[in-house]
Amino acid sequence: MPATPQPRSSGRPGTRPAGRPAARLGDQPGDQPGDRRAERSGDQFGEHSGVRLGERDVLRALAAEPLVGLGAGRALLMQLAHPDVARGVAEHSDFTERPLARLFGTLDFLLIVTFGTPEQVGRIAAKVRGIHGTVRGDGYSGDDPELQLWVNATLIDSALHVYEHIMRPDGDGGSGDGEPGLAEECYRQARVIAEVLGCPLEAQPPDLAAFRAYMADTLAALEVTDTAREVAAAVLWPEREAARLRVLYPGLAVFRLLTAALLPETLRDQYGLPWTGNRRRTATLMLRTAGAVHRATPGFLRRPPQAFLVRLAAYRVDRTLSARRARRRTDQGGGQSGGRSDGRAAGPAEP
Repeated sequence: MPATPQPRSSGRPGTRPAGRPAARLGDQPGDQPGDRRAERSGDQFGEHSGVRLGERDVLRALAAEPLVGLGAGRALLMQLAHPDVARGVAEHSDFTERPLARLFGTLDFLLIVTFGTPEQVGRIAAKVRGIHGTVRGDGYSGDDPELQLWVNATLIDSALHVYEHIMRPDGDGGSGDGEPGLAEECYRQARVIAEVLGCPLEAQPPDLAAFRAYMADTLAALEVTDTAREVAAAVLWPEREAARLRVLYPGLAVFRLLTAALLPETLRDQYGLPWTGNRRRTATLMLRTAGAVHRATPGFLRRPPQAFLVRLAAYRVDRTLSARRARRRTDQGGGQSGGRSDGRAAGPAEP
């Protein structure tokens, strides 16, 4: 019987022998030697993963819903709540200069893995695994399957949370379970995301009930660190990009509000996110309105074409790679005159 991963102990970050935080699931790959070695393996990411990539109909149907994107901030802060993940991002990324790159990188990766061909998935997975192999720190490793499992688990849990509590196809204000069996099948199919990155299927919870238990146990054991709060603040309040993002201020305010609303209460408190009666009522109104609009809008109008999503993600990946190579060349050229010498990647800690 497949072994369900056990939650991390609440001791010092990195003390758990197997709990090494992966570099993040959605950051974009660069061109380190590890990337080239992995890419030469093409799409050899598992004999059976390719078969499961043909079983993505339910995963694709849910991922194509724009409303699922409301859970992006929730997933990110849940990931950072794992102390090792927070350290990996803080020590191997430029999150202070490019705070939103992590979030958009995650979305791009997921779009390709969810909607791309097996060949496209194989290429991006190989590059990401190559990056993971270069991420190392005191007590953690970027290619640790347990951290890959946790990152993917937060994405699955957040998507299902939005589906069950906001989209609610029944729309009757009831339990919010939606279509019977959809959550179970979506979880089964979404496990392939962690699998193509190196987390064996047998190391993941075997079914939805086991997954729910894994999430509950892990969340109960997590303690948000100062490092996690620092990274979260850079994403939620991107001061360094204040001028460039000024036009996005209203959207960022809504993003902060809904992220706080959707987070588990214990994590919201540990992050110290502002949460008053007025904020709760405003968030509730926004989420109910979003759900009502979702249910009233025909699917063909609210869902963008899948081919467009893949092209958009591929374009963003290529642009990110080009920018990362340019930064690396600049850093290497300035190595004798104050270039970055701390060993940190010029771009985000790409998985």
